[in-house]
Amino acid sequence: MIYFDNSATTKPYEEVLQAFVQVNRDFFGNPSSLHALGGRAEQLLTTAREQIAQLAGVHSNEIYFTSGGSESNNLAIKGTALMHRSRGNHIITTSVEHPSVRDACEQLRTLGFDITYIDVDKDGRVSPDDVIRAITDKTILVSMIHVNNEVGTIQPIQEIGSRLKDFPKVLFHVDNVQGACKVPLNIYGSHIDFCTFSAHKFHGLKGNGFLFVKNGVKIAPLISGGNQEQKVRSGTENTGGIVAMAKAFRMAEDKRKANTENLMEIRNFIIDQLEKMPNLVIHTPKEHSAPHIVNVSAVGLKGEVIVHALAEQGIYISTTSACSSKDKTPSGTLTAMGVPDEETTGAIRISLSHENTLVEAGQMVQSLKQVMDRLNKVMRRNK
Repeated sequence: MIYFDNSATTKPYEEVLQAFVQVNRDFFGNPSSLHALGGRAEQLLTTAREQIAQLAGVHSNEIYFTSGGSESNNLAIKGTALMHRSRGNHIITTSVEHPSVRDACEQLRTLGFDITYIDVDKDGRVSPDDVIRAITDKTILVSMIHVNNEVGTIQPIQEIGSRLKDFPKVLFHVDNVQGACKVPLNIYGSHIDFCTFSAHKFHGLKGNGFLFVKNGVKIAPLISGGNQEQKVRSGTENTGGIVAMAKAFRMAEDKRKANTENLMEIRNFIIDQLEKMPNLVIHTPKEHSAPHIVNVSAVGLKGEVIVHALAEQGIYISTTSACSSKDKTPSGTLTAMGVPDEETTGAIRISLSHENTLVEAGQMVQSLKQVMDRLNKVMRRNK
């Protein structure tokens, strides 16, 4: 098996699985219980929170455990809207956000909030000037993805955050799900108020994530009832998953520091090989892009057909984001970038992890070429 769908989910590290099993077997007590078993579980949570905070470069009391990226994004956006609606009802985001951001904003629109979507250029990048120009006296939040989950474009987060300092009533949320352990992000240096992370994108387990909330920033809870997570996110904590997430975060960060050049080499090899193939259009920009995502269109073919054909050979890639892959509508990101419909139909995404090799990349490229040749022959015969 060759797995190149790491932006959808990564394979958990073996050590992560072992940590999850051990905690659930030996430390299964409720962290809120007063007895010794509960106390040991609570201490594990405290240690995991401290480890994650250190890796993220923030304070431990700014880490709030959630079920993953979608919940964290909803908590940041809707929690801000509910807490600060008395001072404004305007939210700014971009045209290339993950559905968990876009749909949260659209739900708020039905409740009377105004949403502004900032357009992107042909590389999928926003202009900081456009963001600042969109601010009004009713703006309460700017929400933006760090690394685009479909094409890998890196947004100018630090510059935007720096300029938002001139608007102290406007909070800044960054969706860092695809950037975590791939592209460094200085949370304090970028003046970020909320930052989203998801464990299964860095070899942790599904159903775990965390939201950074800057000290002093107020947010309304979406889940109430148990007073966990400083009353911001109630519900009995998934102790095993959280401990496993802390281990995965540390291991993935170590690999990022040691192997980013190798990851870039594999990505550039794939791009170089794909550029030689006819009827292929590469959408991932050469500059300001992450080291693990390549998005390309096979003109005249359907991306989902290519995905299934490669899967038959044990090679796994995807079309758009996993959350949108079963929709039949064109990629919203590619459309926002000005890509024609005939190209968006044939779009596929190749996404890497530090576990992938150049040998795997070579095999994938060769198989992709064979699949496209076969499909193009069928298309010509059917004309």
